[in-house]
This record gives sequence, structure tokens and C-alpha cells, in this order.
Amino acid sequence: MSESLSGRHIPVVVIFAPTASGKTALTRELFSGKGSHFILNAEIISADSQAVYKGMDIGTAKPEPEFCLEIPHHLIDLVTPDVQFSVADFVEQADAVCRDIYSRGKLPVVCGGTGFYIRNFLFGLPKTPKSDEKIRSRLKERIAEEGNQALYAELETVDPQSAAKIHVNDAYRICRALEVFYTTGKKLSDCVLENKLREQYKFLFLVLEPPRDVLYERIRQRVDMMYEAGLEEEVAALIKAGYTKDSPGMKAIGYSEFFEEGWTKEKIREAIKHDSCKYAKKQYTYIRDIPESIVISYNNTDKDLQNIAGLVGNFAREAGFSIDLKA
Repeated sequence: MSESLSGRHIPVVVIFAPTASGKTALTRELFSGKGSHFILNAEIISADSQAVYKGMDIGTAKPEPEFCLEIPHHLIDLVTPDVQFSVADFVEQADAVCRDIYSRGKLPVVCGGTGFYIRNFLFGLPKTPKSDEKIRSRLKERIAEEGNQALYAELETVDPQSAAKIHVNDAYRICRALEVFYTTGKKLSDCVLENKLREQYKFLFLVLEPPRDVLYERIRQRVDMMYEAGLEEEVAALIKAGYTKDSPGMKAIGYSEFFEEGWTKEKIREAIKHDSCKYAKKQYTYIRDIPESIVISYNNTDKDLQNIAGLVGNFAREAGFSIDLKA
């Protein structure tokens, strides 16, 4: 292991890519013995804010159990859909897993499309005011009585920068942003991250950008495949288990649409496609202007794979890992 990467500098590959862009196929090619490129002792830390929920498998496109046997995955199936899993929870657990993976002589690979998670992992959590339980409780009551849209519109008025980064269905983050404003008179968007990567890590940060039209078509096809795999039955089973539209996990795209009153099955399907495409565009909001990021035009070609494999291979070698190139 090189001196610069010893001690407190844990090497971590971070791969950001939007939904349906081919992250699973890419990581299999790079890190699995069944891949075509090289065998590298790596384990994957999922940066997907919905994959943490148990029972939400089809709509979140979790990696298949067989793939998880090829390459160990972490931060999947952690909590039930009625539990709020925050960005602070993600950073804390990702830190612990990275230390564990590296201590066992393997390379941590953080991979996913939740830019909010990835940005906070790279920079560390911003310092925000402590919670005011009275204000938080009142906001929770209001969002239950008035609905997400009403409080989201309120947030757009008092803190439009934060609102632009929060989905209208994300009740937890809407309330948190309003709580900060009503507690301090300041915007949550003013509680910015340091523009400096955390020093306990050595990062290789790759941002994959598929052609927009190709990505949207892949998203629409994926939604159809989810239906074929039993998405409707999965949602019905979750509702039967007692989860509602107010359960944090059920606010995700692919689940929340099923709670819209009066919608036909076809309208729900089309809404999931529309919302997913809109979200894919929004995912890049959080990973703009990150120092040392490497942006790659990605179209799942052999050339793309060669490029990424070269970057990962050089980084891993510098970190002291042995690379087993395939013929």
C-alpha cells in the first residue's frame, strides 16, 4: 500500500449514475468473477435512498440475490417502510462499512443514484440547528392535515433553493427545511457543505451521464419490466401489511402513485414513468461542481467500460490493491 493512502486515508470508489443507467451491469463487469474485465476484491455500498427499505424490491430495482453473492452489497434492506432513514443515517453507516471493508483488505465502492446521499458522504454532513420538538410536531400535524403540496408550496416561498432539491412527496425533508426556517429564521439552503472533500478518504468519484433520450427510454422500459415482475402485487402486499401513503418508504416513486384516488392502472403506470424521468434529471442537482469529479458520457459501450476500468484499475493499484486482469 502506498504511503499516501495508508493510515487515515481510506480509498473509496464512488460511482454516481441515474436510475436505469446500467449501474448493476457496470459493477458486474468490473468487480465480479463473472464479469469481462478484471477481478478486484471490492464490496458495494448502495447509495440508494429507497433500497434501504425491506419489502420494496421490485419498485426500487434492488440487485438480485444472486448478484449479491457475486459481489457483497451493503445498506440494502435495513429498515421497514414505516421508518425514516435520513442522510445522516446513511453517512454514519456508510462510514462504518467503508472502514470494515478496507480493514478486510477490500476496496469500498459506493454506487447509486441518490445524489443527496453521495454529496453528503463526500463532504460530510453540514452543521444544522438542533431540532425544535414543538415546531417539528406542529409541522408533522400540519402535513398530515393539509398534505405535502401545501407545505411544499410554503417551503417554495420561504426557501426556494431547498424546495428545488426536495421532492414534493418527501414529507420528512419538507418539514425539516421548514423547521430550520421557523426555528432560526435562516434557510436550510444556507447551511451549506464545506467545498472540501473529507480528508479521511481518498476518492475516485465518477459521474456517469447517459444520453438523455436513451436514458428516458430505458426508464420507460424498466417500469414496464417492473410491472411484469409483479410491482402491483408488491405494493398490494405492502398495503396489506399496514403501510400507508404516509409511511416514509411508500412516498417513493413507483409506490406513491398507487395511493392517488381515482387513477386508473394505466394512469399510474404512466405517472411512474413520467416521475422517474423527471427524477433522473433532478438527480444531478446534488453532484454538480464537486471537486475532482470525473464526468463520463456513458452509453454502455465497450469503450465506456474500458475507460472506467482503466480509471478504477489505476486508482486501485495506487491504493495497493492487486488487479487480476482477465484475458
